[in-house]
Amino acid sequence: MATVQSAPIMPAVILETERLRLRALLESDIDDVLASCVDPELQRWIPLPAPGETYTRTTAEEFCLKAAPAIRTGGDGQHWAMVDKATGRFTGSVALLRTQWPALVTEIGYWVSPWGRGRGYATEAVVAVSRWAVNQGFQRVELKAAVGNTGSRKVAEAAGFAPEGTERNAMPLHEGRSDLAVYGLIPADLA
Repeated sequence: MATVQSAPIMPAVILETERLRLRALLESDIDDVLASCVDPELQRWIPLPAPGETYTRTTAEEFCLKAAPAIRTGGDGQHWAMVDKATGRFTGSVALLRTQWPALVTEIGYWVSPWGRGRGYATEAVVAVSRWAVNQGFQRVELKAAVGNTGSRKVAEAAGFAPEGTERNAMPLHEGRSDLAVYGLIPADLA
């Protein structure tokens, strides 16, 4: 009888930056996740919920208590809550996703709550998580953003990711589809 080998699992870690604590999502984050994910500006660029669906408290509960932890336990990556260390408030989300273990490639994704925007939190979190991934042995961290999402693209560039091109018509959004700007970070970029 053949055994099925499961994907490796990233270690559950808490990362600290100057202003942020990056930790697992908790039940206490549900209300802030809900308030963030119903924000029209966030929904403009990220298909949360899936196009045509409504983001509800149940959706936020599912995300915090089941979906986010399953990303790690299923071997797909790891999800962190961005928490402002000064206030203790949830301010966004950052994750490693779509991990390709044989190639040591992973993708980073993030969003910031309306009350946390414009403070550099996304860049701070992306730097921390991408450098952690490279220090864990990943050979490539990818970052993809809708081409019109200039804020997210500025985060990629400020975090040291190199622009690599465009995936045409790659992302379904609530208002149609978008091309994705593709960025990459490899160990040599940090040397």
